[in-house]
Amino acid sequence: MSKGALALLIRGRTENWSGERWKARFDEVCRDRRVVAIPGETIDPAEVHYAAVWKPAPGELAVFPNLKVIFNLGAGVDALMADKSLPNAPLVRVAVDDLTARMTEYVVLHVLMHHRQELYLRQSQREKRWAPKYQWAAGAISVGVMGLGTLGADAAVVLHRIGFRVAGWSRSEKRIDGIECFHGAHGLDTFLRRTDILVCLLPLTPDTRHILDRDVFAKLNRGSPMGAPVIINAGRGGLQNEADIIACLNDGTLGAASLDVYEQEPQPRDSPFWTHPRVVLTPHNAADTDADSISRYVVQQIERFEAGSVLENVVDRTRGY
Repeated sequence: MSKGALALLIRGRTENWSGERWKARFDEVCRDRRVVAIPGETIDPAEVHYAAVWKPAPGELAVFPNLKVIFNLGAGVDALMADKSLPNAPLVRVAVDDLTARMTEYVVLHVLMHHRQELYLRQSQREKRWAPKYQWAAGAISVGVMGLGTLGADAAVVLHRIGFRVAGWSRSEKRIDGIECFHGAHGLDTFLRRTDILVCLLPLTPDTRHILDRDVFAKLNRGSPMGAPVIINAGRGGLQNEADIIACLNDGTLGAASLDVYEQEPQPRDSPFWTHPRVVLTPHNAADTDADSISRYVVQQIERFEAGSVLENVVDRTRGY
């Protein structure tokens, strides 16, 4: 084969990140290009022109002297950006409709779960207690989406369509039909004060690390039918101050939390998130990466690149996303 090889460096311990699964899929769509799974298979590093990765070990990519493009198979690139030896090749985020739709499903599911008082109703079921409470309309609840990239914008639009009052906040100015948009440090407090359910889909950067803390939670609206506000984090684990979340749940600053991402994954068995009655824990599967659609996307991008076209969704390394 004369085309540059594609190296797969996938470090995952769950079924959806099985290296064998991804290798089989890329072999299917790259029939005229060599695909090697690393570690496991050997190849002259100079033959590798492309790498498709998920949480590779620091330094693993630096061994390829002719690397032209790095494709990150998940949405977050913070693990890659932390590698000081990362080659100076374009870093491409996958952005496929399937991933966006799955994230929107997750956000809508959890917003509705808290809006429709599911934690209370499931507890009532366990206690065999028939005691429904007053249920307010979606229009009585303000949802705030932090992060208005592809994922956040789509989730905001769907929530608005359902009937929630939706606003969004981002670092730079954004405009989305039907969504009240805030931006920058000057817009954050106003955004928080009108928010009953806070959805966080921000990228993890030095500026956003631990942004979900007591100071932010204390500014959320406390005058909605829900009483104490709710947070939903499906962005990155490093966005949340986990000690503050537990403390704020315990003292009533927060009413509930849905968490899909954590500082340590998998969560240790002694983590309070497993058993806290007002926490809905999911195992970082809000937007499970689909091998079929993403492998096709990577191959299309390689073909575009080799034809002289501009790559899509290239990460700005100065911003970290």
